[in-house]
Amino acid sequence: MDIQNLLDDIVGTIKPQLGQGETARYIPQLGDVAADQFGISVATGDGEVYASGDSEVPFSIQSISKVFALALVLAGDGDGIWKRVFREPSGNPFNSLVQLEHEDGIPRNPFINAGALVVTDRLVSITQDAAGAVLDLLRTESGNNSVQIDSAVAQSEARHSHRNASLAHFLASCGNLENPVQDVLDAYINQCSLAMSCTDLALASRFLASNGICVDGTPLLSSPQTKRINAVMLTCGTYDAAGEFAYRVGLPGKSGVGGGIIAVVPNNCTISVWSPGLGRSGNSIAGVAALDEFTTRTGLSIF
Repeated sequence: MDIQNLLDDIVGTIKPQLGQGETARYIPQLGDVAADQFGISVATGDGEVYASGDSEVPFSIQSISKVFALALVLAGDGDGIWKRVFREPSGNPFNSLVQLEHEDGIPRNPFINAGALVVTDRLVSITQDAAGAVLDLLRTESGNNSVQIDSAVAQSEARHSHRNASLAHFLASCGNLENPVQDVLDAYINQCSLAMSCTDLALASRFLASNGICVDGTPLLSSPQTKRINAVMLTCGTYDAAGEFAYRVGLPGKSGVGGGIIAVVPNNCTISVWSPGLGRSGNSIAGVAALDEFTTRTGLSIF
């Protein structure tokens, strides 16, 4: 299979969808990003990288960071986090307060905002610098030491984080935070504000397609832990559109409101796409379409 030609062709195929949807205007710095951009990268298990479009343009990874935070917590603390976070699809928007109240402060899964705050809280306890730990992992696995926190995005997000602050205070009121609310919020905002390109993300995600093995050959996760992260990505990684994503793409995936998505083909490769125009559930419209094209035309799906 000529992957490079396929990616170039996908870039042309999805062009009519560029600019559709809305950028994440509730974070003003993200709302100003030009919506007509698109990039795609594929990183194979043996280190080959294929890329097309705006694949080298850094963007705010936002909720994609939740995958790496969860991996670090599982690596450092085993399965203890599952006593504080469920593993079920939410069926509600990613920043919903309603379900959290009904379920006594136990978030439905680690990829909605409430669940990610609990994971970040635990990572703060383990490392004392949760965002720094995520940054170090991403730099190491991508091989790009220039990956960094976009301070402008972090400041913009911090000024408009009332909903996340509400979630964090509610979690604390239920006894489901170990650290001060502001410390958890600061760490969460900083990890979401990391800026990476499609190629960086595809490379950084390879341990999810390699049974938890890092780029240097050492294990970050066990094979069962890797399987379970991928399973939760499949069922919960694209918010209340996870069923549609599974139907169209057929791979574990995690999206972010910066317009990025990572997808994992176990024992084969990782794919990263980016386009800022979002659909109703906060997933990149062109990104989902591109992943649909990729898996349909290659047959690389878990189904």
